[in-house]
Amino acid sequence: MRGIGFRPPAEPGILTKINGNQPAIGTDRSMTQPSAASRAMIERLIAFDTTSRDSNLALIDFVRDYLSRHGIASEIVPSEDGRKANLFATVGGKGGEAPGVILSGHTDVVPVDGQPWDTEPFTVVERDGLIYGRGTSDMKSFVAVCLALVPDMVKARPRQPIHLAFSYDEEVGCLGVRRLIDVLVKRGLKAQACIVGEPTEMRVVVGHKGKKSWRCTVHGHESHSALTHLGVNAVEAAAETVAKLKSMARHFRDNGPYDETYEPPYTSVHTGVIRGGTQLNIVPLRCEFDFEFRHLPGDDPDALFAEIKEFTERELVPEMRAKQPKTGFEWRELSHIPGLNTSEDDPVVTLGKALTGANATGKVPFGTEAGLFQQVGLPTIVCGPGSIEQAHKPNEFIALDQVAQCEAMLRRLIQRMAAS
Repeated sequence: MRGIGFRPPAEPGILTKINGNQPAIGTDRSMTQPSAASRAMIERLIAFDTTSRDSNLALIDFVRDYLSRHGIASEIVPSEDGRKANLFATVGGKGGEAPGVILSGHTDVVPVDGQPWDTEPFTVVERDGLIYGRGTSDMKSFVAVCLALVPDMVKARPRQPIHLAFSYDEEVGCLGVRRLIDVLVKRGLKAQACIVGEPTEMRVVVGHKGKKSWRCTVHGHESHSALTHLGVNAVEAAAETVAKLKSMARHFRDNGPYDETYEPPYTSVHTGVIRGGTQLNIVPLRCEFDFEFRHLPGDDPDALFAEIKEFTERELVPEMRAKQPKTGFEWRELSHIPGLNTSEDDPVVTLGKALTGANATGKVPFGTEAGLFQQVGLPTIVCGPGSIEQAHKPNEFIALDQVAQCEAMLRRLIQRMAAS
């Protein structure tokens, strides 16, 4: 954890550093209007309330039926309880043998509860060149454009296949896509590229941080607050642990290591939820808190977790158990999203630049499913319409010209796969 000195934060924005010039795609202002088919498909998909806590099966059934009408079979990969599902489909290719391109997107959205929307979140409203609705930016517009162009894909008869991979529960830890990837790995699917269409303003993204989170439950011992010497205060033990996590966060901030292509340019440590105790005159029996590491590719989140766990075992547990042997700490991993770290020289980056007209790449601070695809050997980039700055907010929107740029990218892909 040795540092190289404090570095000021990079410029704000979705891509904290662009390597090269701005992408050429979208600079032609004559191509700012998407097709009627894409607009209609966005409207249709937004109408499905696929908040992660609920089922996405109605949307998946719609997509399956739509693809079937175009002669395309879908493979449904359900969740363990059957309430949700992934969908995988292939257009073109020769028996699935040729390595194709995967177009990947998630179907779930975050809740709208308590957000002050000016419109109905699940009804598309178009105004002043913007389309409003939950999921317009993150990330149903990408999925919609993929589906709207299916007739073009079928007509082109691509020699190399175009795969559609639509998942569930991305917003709660990239959970659903793991089952789909397992199926693809067992099948031995080969692909020359995977494009995850998260909102990057149609820029080619080659990297993002990883994320790993845990829940810590502290087991104390109750007593009257007048007799604190007889109790073990779970809230105070949790507070000391959270303070240690904060000291780790400061260390990364002040000492690095740094990667200036990220914002912030260091691994971050964050405690987001804490709950414990019953009332003031009772020494708390229990306290739990959730924390996460959003780590640079070179930092090991398991090593960081081991550091915080070792601190509790060394500094806190002996004193706690000297009073009550059954006290201590319990740990549970909540989620793990691997980072994305694609080389600038990788052919998938060359493909992304060719499809977008860009000679630039960038990195983003948010996590995606891309790291999971890369983890199993599939060359992956992130590139999609819309801005992450609009995601998860009330009055979420996407600009029409972003949708048009996405169409242009995918039309180039169709032409490329047909000519291969």
